[in-house]
Amino acid sequence: MHLFDKCAAFTTARDARAAGLYPYFQRITESRDTEVVIDGQRKVMIGSNNYMGLTHHPLVLDAARHALETYGSGNTGSRFLNGNLDIHDLLEEELADFTGKEAALVFSTGYQTNLGAIAATVGRGDTVFLDKYGHACLQDGARLSFGQTERFRHEDYAHLENLLQATDPDRGKLVVVDGVYSMEGDIANLPELVPLVKKYDAALLVDDAHSLGVLGPNGEGTAAHWGLTDEVDLITGTFSKSLASIGGFVAGDDIVIDYLRNHARTQIFSASMPPSAVATVRAALELIRTEPERRTRLWEVTHRMMAELKAMGYEIGPTGTPIIPLLIGPMDVTFQVWRHALDAGVFTNPVVPPAVPEGGCRLRTSYMATHTDEQLDFVLEVLEKAGKKYGVL
Repeated sequence: MHLFDKCAAFTTARDARAAGLYPYFQRITESRDTEVVIDGQRKVMIGSNNYMGLTHHPLVLDAARHALETYGSGNTGSRFLNGNLDIHDLLEEELADFTGKEAALVFSTGYQTNLGAIAATVGRGDTVFLDKYGHACLQDGARLSFGQTERFRHEDYAHLENLLQATDPDRGKLVVVDGVYSMEGDIANLPELVPLVKKYDAALLVDDAHSLGVLGPNGEGTAAHWGLTDEVDLITGTFSKSLASIGGFVAGDDIVIDYLRNHARTQIFSASMPPSAVATVRAALELIRTEPERRTRLWEVTHRMMAELKAMGYEIGPTGTPIIPLLIGPMDVTFQVWRHALDAGVFTNPVVPPAVPEGGCRLRTSYMATHTDEQLDFVLEVLEKAGKKYGVL
């Protein structure tokens, strides 16, 4: 058997393309926050993680331009060697302050953040406990570590306790959860989880990729939302959602962050965040701090869409955030509803296994502070027609 035989045998994507139902790698030729252009036609974007609507904010774009002129387009090396800029250090100070932690460390992507943080802290003789619905970067971080991995059923902390009880008390233990689960939109129940973690002398990492800007009194994330910032050991996050850029960070106690600074391979052996990206994040973070009305508007949009989609007949699951999945089930129907919506002018994300359980295919919709009421009216009209046409409603 040749190594590439599996590639020739994989026909799913080619079959979907031939049927006009392949939904991925859509070529966007223009983007304006809540609208994108595909094949010369404007679509209302409800498939983006740009929750605060900051990717086109004038102050964010000005900050990026200034950084390009001051530092150039890239750093051509890792922070460990030649790629450490003063604005990297300033951003880390601002993130630590924002999340209520002693220190922070930035990485070039959010994915690298969790790979590096988990793999560096979990070693031989340690165990990492993962929610089965955790993001792929959390799962892969555990794989890259030299420790043992245990998975518990989604948000099932009784199952987690069984696993913790069965673990040698002398092993180091790290429990890892998403603050907001990216395909369900539900929020981790930290008030139930934190006492359990403490009971078994484990550490807790919360991935706030979809929580920053959205949850908490000032957008600080899941721990702040529950009033448990001091009880969460490590907070990780990405800059590719509310913070309008790319990159990621981990925040925690100074001694832990210093250890990661000198041991996280995805930080040491990767080129540092480009200057324009760093400046973008700093500007976005400042806007989140100073324009709370954006978060107020985001929740107005979220609550409206939750109520109207449910009233329409869509099943949206346990979501409590701007991520609102439309649970459909069969893959073929999911792709048909997606195609109808796209052709009618609405961009959504169809999600199928292995990203979700078998039979759990869905359209993942997500909303921004900058969506207008007129755009939302249009989205609801299109989704209702699509759902009725294909028997979802």
